[in-house]
Amino acid sequence: MFCEVELLRDVAVLAENLDRNGVVSQRSIITRLLEDLVNEKSSKDHGYFLAVTSLKNIGNGEVVDESGDIFFPVVFNCRTFLPLTGEILQGVVHHIFSHGVFLRCGPIKYAFLSARKMPNYHYVAGENPVFLSDDLAKIENDIVVRFVVLGVRWIEKRRHIKKEFVMLASLVGDSLGPISLSGSDELDL
Repeated sequence: MFCEVELLRDVAVLAENLDRNGVVSQRSIITRLLEDLVNEKSSKDHGYFLAVTSLKNIGNGEVVDESGDIFFPVVFNCRTFLPLTGEILQGVVHHIFSHGVFLRCGPIKYAFLSARKMPNYHYVAGENPVFLSDDLAKIENDIVVRFVVLGVRWIEKRRHIKKEFVMLASLVGDSLGPISLSGSDELDL
């Protein structure tokens, strides 16, 4: 689900970014805010940070330590993507295994669609493995699949996964399954 949320962040601007009058430009503050959001990527409560849509307020800067860095409280609106159980989404197949497939869905890299949740599909092994349905619909790499979200879990940090949502998907329901070749409206963060 796409959401619009109001957020508050303390943005640190390095002392070296002061101009000769000792003033920090609004551009420096906004640039640093955007860099911080890219590095943060997502949060459990709000989902993936997609775009800053408006800047509401930049408060007065405060020097916090001896480094001379200045912290500005910034209030802004941000568009986010937070997947919810029961939602109908689309994803692009990127790995196929005998027990299911992995899909990418926007910024989500790990959406698993189990073979058990693909009614009337069976695995066909080979150089390019696929899942084939009784009516010959094919799920293969780079195909867009419409699915329902069965569950969502937030992973703070586990091995190479850091600050990511993972999903379980299903094709049980009406109008679910492969829909086209990927013309990739996927977003990679």
